Amino acid sequence: MVPLLNRPFLAYQLALLREHGVTDVVLACSYRVDDVRTALGDGSSLGTHLRYAVEAEPRGTGGGVRNAVDLARGTVVVLNGDVLTDADLGAMHRFHVGRGARVTIMLIRVPDPRAFGVVECADDGRIRAFREKPAADEITTDTINGGIYMIDAAVLSRVPRDRPVSIEREVFPALVADGTPCYGWVADPYWRDIGNPDAYRAAQLDLLDGKVRSPLAPPGERTRGSWIGDGVRIDPAARLDPPSVLGRGVEVAAGASVGPRAVVGAGCRIGAGASITGSVLWDDVTVGEGAVLDGCVVASAARVGARVEIAPGITVEAGAIVPDGTRLQGSPATLS
Repeated sequence: MVPLLNRPFLAYQLALLREHGVTDVVLACSYRVDDVRTALGDGSSLGTHLRYAVEAEPRGTGGGVRNAVDLARGTVVVLNGDVLTDADLGAMHRFHVGRGARVTIMLIRVPDPRAFGVVECADDGRIRAFREKPAADEITTDTINGGIYMIDAAVLSRVPRDRPVSIEREVFPALVADGTPCYGWVADPYWRDIGNPDAYRAAQLDLLDGKVRSPLAPPGERTRGSWIGDGVRIDPAARLDPPSVLGRGVEVAAGASVGPRAVVGAGCRIGAGASITGSVLWDDVTVGEGAVLDGCVVASAARVGARVEIAPGITVEAGAIVPDGTRLQGSPATLS
């Protein structure tokens, strides 16, 4: 649900599915489900029919998919909830059908797979083995699990209901071991796991720079290379450099400079002479006079004082107060 260019991240996944003809979508949820429902509703605003499979207790990646698949049949497309990609799902489906697969996993090549689980395949793509976070001398391939799967719903009926299950560490290896046709589809799309603040910020800049092919534009009207929401007020003596995104109701005071590559959420107030570049501000953030924000993430309702300097790699948590004159710099850190 974190915002990317002032839209919930899941909206980009729903748009990707819709672009490839998948409009019946089930969300496997266990945490803050009401917030998800409030933001996405029934999915109709994004051209999908959205249903919710709610877990009373977290069931792991395998159990969560098993719970959701009770509402589906046929070939099910499964997306991890923290990967931004523009993968060609149509091409993946053609591969899945052409190989007679029961399971197909999208594989991504990475320079150093030691931080991931690698997937070993035969020449025809049939999966032979999984290795979780191999040591340097154990690396036999550079292909990793890309977090998109096509699975015959009937296969998932084998997943236990009474305990948490990992689809990556338990379900897939068991299917390979018992001879179920499982294949790896090697792709080269844009792909980024947004699970940490640096990657999350970088994903937004990639969207702004056009590195991600998405049918979903930021909310607002595009003006001179930036997107401006309803009710935005920019003082004539302020400056907006593209590409940037300003949410509804943002106020930018005289002498302030916003952008390039800035994302400012709804209701933010940017003080006189402040500078924001390469940074992401969530909703209702206040930035004081003369503050300088460069390459940081500031969560909702935080208050950044006057003459504050925030360097790249810093994350300011929701509701935090940064006193006047503070300098935040150094290695990636979080201020609460």
